[in-house]
Amino acid sequence: MTDTSNTRSADSDESEAGAPRRSLLHRLMRYIPLIAPVLLWAVPCWVLLYAGQHWSLPVTLAGTALFVLGLVVMPLAMARGHGRRQQDAAAIVGDTLLGASWVLFTWSVLLGVLLRLALTLAGVGDSQDRARVVTWAVLGVTAVLLGWGYAEARRVPRVRRLDVQLPRLGAGLDGTRVALITDTHYGPLDRARWSARVCETVNTLDADLVCHTGDIADGTAERRRAQAAPLGTVRATRARVYVTGNHEYYSEAQGWVDLMDELGWEPLRNQHLLLERGGDTLVVAGVDDVTAESSGLAGHRAHLAGALNGADPDLPVLLLAHQPKFVDRAAAGGVDLQLSGHTHGGQIWPFHYLVRTDQPAVAGLSRHGDRTLLYTSRGTGFWGPPFRVFAPSEITLLVLRSPQRIS
Repeated sequence: MTDTSNTRSADSDESEAGAPRRSLLHRLMRYIPLIAPVLLWAVPCWVLLYAGQHWSLPVTLAGTALFVLGLVVMPLAMARGHGRRQQDAAAIVGDTLLGASWVLFTWSVLLGVLLRLALTLAGVGDSQDRARVVTWAVLGVTAVLLGWGYAEARRVPRVRRLDVQLPRLGAGLDGTRVALITDTHYGPLDRARWSARVCETVNTLDADLVCHTGDIADGTAERRRAQAAPLGTVRATRARVYVTGNHEYYSEAQGWVDLMDELGWEPLRNQHLLLERGGDTLVVAGVDDVTAESSGLAGHRAHLAGALNGADPDLPVLLLAHQPKFVDRAAAGGVDLQLSGHTHGGQIWPFHYLVRTDQPAVAGLSRHGDRTLLYTSRGTGFWGPPFRVFAPSEITLLVLRSPQRIS
């Protein structure tokens, strides 16, 4: 568990010094959609075909043509798949090419430098021999990781279990079981059977409270209803609660709120409910995603004060908020435990390093301030590229523990 309270204080003290750096970063981020596709395809093309290999002309031309085709097709397919047209077949092609190019780029860079250096130091072969070893190593590693990553993305997630002690939790609530699913991202690849199996797994956990912290799907509720329908079979002894994620606001969020309500879940839109057990009470609150206000939907915004309005401030609070970065507000508001998703744990290594520039945590349990714990799930499904590499999906079971419990 990571304690970020000291670093937060230091960041606050040095906010003025850090402003120019953040401003520069934000300016550079604008150009990433233009630069990234070129780098993702050009770097592997250079490493595999031109960096000392001396392939025959037909091989070089054919390989170059494939990389150019990928560079052209990927952004076009993604635009048609995720833009106004919302063509699922195009989205599948574009997303798959994005994931494959990311893995190929990553290992072209790593093996292109590290393996070639190791071979040189070991005195293995001449320059061309070493270059060709790197080429075949990159292609081999990429193929293995994509195959494994696809299987990991499509499998039913493993259950991750952990105890979480909350100092203000009453003894009567000790052992409360909270199941967390998030970022199911029902989308272009039909995963209705996968959805049903996930829900069956959740039902084996005998949870008091089941939470979905948003990003149900990519697409409207009407379009993805069949994949989301199994969520209606989820069982909890006390309550099933849901908050919106940022992807709902790309796809008519109110439709998703209405569908979850229809399926028997309670949307916590800046609201709370009380979970009582053994004479003690836990406040279970939820807020809209932080992108809600900019969505233009009337009444949608992330409002912690509204979520806690009327709750006894002496009671422990469990908060559902889609993005981990809401934890700053949660800590200021005295929340005991925030449950979030959004990050996917990076989904395809080493993308988590980029996620970390925007979020205070990528996965797992972390402490923020004196009281607040944050649990960040790696997500139950996947977004876009149907791969998970070194970032396995999860269904989470958190068992809440009280320091006053009777052994």
